Amino acid sequence: MKYAIIIPDGCADNPDDFPNQMTPLRAANIPNMDALARHGIVGQSQNVPPELPPGSDVATLSLLGYNPREAYTGRAPLEAVAQGIPLGEHDWAVRCNLVTITDNIMRSFTAGHIASEEAAALLNSTGREIANAVCREKNDAADKIEFFPGVSYRNLMLYRSVANDSPFDATTQTLPPHDYSDQDVTPATPRGKGSDLLLTLMKASERLFAEHPVNRKRIEAGKLPATQCWLWGLGKRPNLIPFAERFFGVRGAMISAVDLLAGIAALLQWDRVQTPGITGYIDTDYNAKGKYAAAALDKYDLICVHVEAPDEASHEGSFEKKTQALQDIDAKVVPPIVEKLKSFDDWRLLISPDHPTQISTKTHSHGAVPWIVAGSDIPARHSGDYNELTAAQSPYRFPRGWELMNWFIAGK
Repeated sequence: MKYAIIIPDGCADNPDDFPNQMTPLRAANIPNMDALARHGIVGQSQNVPPELPPGSDVATLSLLGYNPREAYTGRAPLEAVAQGIPLGEHDWAVRCNLVTITDNIMRSFTAGHIASEEAAALLNSTGREIANAVCREKNDAADKIEFFPGVSYRNLMLYRSVANDSPFDATTQTLPPHDYSDQDVTPATPRGKGSDLLLTLMKASERLFAEHPVNRKRIEAGKLPATQCWLWGLGKRPNLIPFAERFFGVRGAMISAVDLLAGIAALLQWDRVQTPGITGYIDTDYNAKGKYAAAALDKYDLICVHVEAPDEASHEGSFEKKTQALQDIDAKVVPPIVEKLKSFDDWRLLISPDHPTQISTKTHSHGAVPWIVAGSDIPARHSGDYNELTAAQSPYRFPRGWELMNWFIAGK
């Protein structure tokens, strides 16, 4: 049996936010996904328990078959795994967005989609000074802090700790900057144990970034500057049972431009298929994703293709970009994967977002997501096209989203 999973990140939306409930999924011209829906099964899942944040970290773990109440430790540790950064038992990883804040308003949680090279230049030249700001007289605390550039605005900070010396605990609360687009960030600043340390670091970055050459060049070019670091998503080292041990020996691989997904893949003991031209944004090379995924099916039992573009379009509040991203996925990612799957006698395909991302709020939300399961042994249920309304009418529902994967793999 060959398996493929396509994750159009955040493509689900709230039908009540649109005239005639015309969500991007309903408005998009997606004949390939609609055909799969009509010849397979459409259903819905709740991937995020109500007490957990509705981010891709929690939702993707659930979608891939892991109960996030047991498996989730925080977003940043998953990204640290992707970057090959070793975490000690007591170390803390913290997500470090480069953002643009003016007059206390979150103008851009991506600093205008700052380039990876610019982000690295900013952090490499200021990281030590930012760390020193936590303790001007006692340097041992500063020596425990290290910054790691990642992809574009997505970077990491590590706090190397020892037993009984942790600055953070379960009371430490941080919030993602993408939840506060065009809003006052005052309610979003860190709270709880260690929040003073995080706030000091964020303030220090604001001062050190102000006249940095990278920002001066961006302003001269008419681009948004990275005004500071935003620290959030902290957690400790996760430990997941490998996917093949949970799911009948199925060997998998991941295609994604996003470190979070690569980190989850590494913890599942999946390979990462290096794919040129993929960006984690709407300008990604959709053709490459489809082509490389199809080729990977010769080597692996399962290929998972993650596409960030619908989520990014939602965060920008753009109906047009989200609709176009869905059309590009349908036209360029889906066909080569389906064609390759059909070259095998036995195959199954799952298409599902991780969580909804609402254009109206520009952020992730709790709630059901629609999925398609099609395959050589999947009977047609004539549910209709692929969208939120069709899924809501389906009897195929998983209130505990992590149970979908076992049904998908085992067929029961």
